[in-house]
Amino acid sequence: MMSGSRHPAGALFLALLLGSSALAPLAQAAGKTRPAAAPAPSEQFVDGIAAIVNKQVITLGQLADKQAQVRRQMQQQQIPVPEDAVFKRQVLQQMINAALQDQEAQRQGIRISDAQVDHAIQTVAQRNRLTVEQLKKEILSSGMSWDQYRVELRSQIQDDTLRQRSVEDRISISDSDIDAFLQTVGDRPVPQQQAPSQPQPETPPVPATAPSGPELVELAQILIEVPDYAANAVVDEKRQQAEAILRKLKSGADFAGLAAAASNGPQALEGGNMGIRPLKDWPDLFARAVAEVPAGGVTGVLQSGRGFHILKVLRRGYAQRPAPAKAAAARSTPAPAAAPAQTPSGPMMVTQTHARHILIKTSKVVSDDKARSTLESLRQRIEHGESFAELAKRYSQDASAPQGGDLGWLNPGETVPAFEQVMNTLQNGQVSEPVKSPFGWHLIQVEDRRSKNMEQEFRRMQARRELMERRIGPAYEDWLDQLRSQAYIDNRLEHTRSGAQ
Repeated sequence: MMSGSRHPAGALFLALLLGSSALAPLAQAAGKTRPAAAPAPSEQFVDGIAAIVNKQVITLGQLADKQAQVRRQMQQQQIPVPEDAVFKRQVLQQMINAALQDQEAQRQGIRISDAQVDHAIQTVAQRNRLTVEQLKKEILSSGMSWDQYRVELRSQIQDDTLRQRSVEDRISISDSDIDAFLQTVGDRPVPQQQAPSQPQPETPPVPATAPSGPELVELAQILIEVPDYAANAVVDEKRQQAEAILRKLKSGADFAGLAAAASNGPQALEGGNMGIRPLKDWPDLFARAVAEVPAGGVTGVLQSGRGFHILKVLRRGYAQRPAPAKAAAARSTPAPAAAPAQTPSGPMMVTQTHARHILIKTSKVVSDDKARSTLESLRQRIEHGESFAELAKRYSQDASAPQGGDLGWLNPGETVPAFEQVMNTLQNGQVSEPVKSPFGWHLIQVEDRRSKNMEQEFRRMQARRELMERRIGPAYEDWLDQLRSQAYIDNRLEHTRSGAQ
C-alpha cells in the first residue's frame, strides 16, 4: 500500500486505501492563522515579542492580529470572548502550536502548491453548494480577505498532510479489530459523521421513523489539565479549579464562554466543541458519564490521565437508515455537512482499477523539480521498453516498491484526489505523466479494470474509518505534546503572568 495511509476526521486528503473526506465548510476552513516569518531585529524591538518558538519569533503585533480574527469568529458563532489577558494567552498557545506544526512540515519537506489550494477551494464551494465566486463573496463578507483565506486553507491542507504522515500512519487497525467492530454493529449501517461547522440548536433531531442506527452524541468539554507527575497539592488545586467552574455552570454561566476562558483543551476557543459521533465511540469515561444526560445537560467533574473534565451534551439523537426508494440518490447526492451519512445497504457495483506506481518523495534535498525530472527520465525509459515493475523496485520510495509498485485493486475514493483523477484517465497499460500528491511525485500505470460488488468491502472500509476516529484524537495530542517537549519555547506572556503573581 502507499505510504501515508490515513483516515483523520475532517481531513482534507486521505491516502491510498482509505479515501477522501469532506473539507471543513466556510468558517472552519479559516481557523488557524500562522505567525509570519520573523521580522528584522529593529522591527522586533518596535513591535515587541510575544513568544519564541525554536528560532521563530511571534510578535505582539501578530498576536493582536490573530486575536482580532479569532474574536470575529467567536462572535459569529456566539461564543463569549474571555477577558483580554486570558484570551491573549489562549490565542498565543494556538499560534505556538501552529508554529511547531509549520516547522515540522518544513522539516519533512511538505509543500502545498497553488494547484492544491485551488482544488480545495473548488471542493469547499461544491460542498456548500456555491460557485467559487459566491464563496469568495461569502468570505469577503465575513471580514477576511481572499488572500488570507487562501493562506488559511493552505495551512489546513498542510496540517492534514503532516498529521497523516506523523500520526495516522502509526495507528494500526487489524482485520480482527474490524471483525470485532462489525460484530458489535451487527446488520446496522456503519455511520459516518462530520462535526457541524457552526453551533447547532441544543435540541435532539426528531426521528421520522424508528431509530435504526447508533445513538449520536455531540459533546463539548472544559479540560483542566494536570501536569504529569504532579504533586498531590497541585492535583487538589486543579480539582478545586474544576469544581469552581462547575458551580458557575450550575449557577447559569455560559459553557462555551467558560471553555474559552478556562479550558486547556485544544477546542477551547470553539467553545469546547469536540464534534459528534456515536455514543460508544467516545472514550469510555465520557460515554458512561453522559449516558443519561439530556441535550443541554452538564456532567460533574470527571478525572482522567490528562486532568479534570466537565462535559456538556450539545445534541443527541439517532441516525436514520435511508428509505429504499431513495438509497441510490443518497449515494450520489452529497449530504449536508452537519448530517451524518449512512452506509447504503444492498449490492454496490463499483469499477476497480489495478494500478502500479513509482513514488519519489520531496524533501529539503529533493525538490519538486528534481523529483519530477527523475520521473520524466524513468517514463522515457519505460517508453523505450524497460519494465515499469523493475524500475519501481529500484527507484520507488513507497512500501509497494518490493512488489514492483503494485497497489492491487483500488476502489473509487481510496486514493488521494490528485492521484485518482489522473489514474481514471489512463487506459490499460498506459503510463501517466508525473503527478504530484501530498506524498511526493508519482508515475502511475494502469494494469486492468473490473466491476465488483463491494458491499462487504465498503462496510469494512467504513469500520476502519470509525476505528481510526476513536484513536486519532489521543494519538494526535500525544504527538503534539512530543513536539512541544522537544522544542525551545519562550512564552513571554507566561513570564509576565508569573511575575505578576
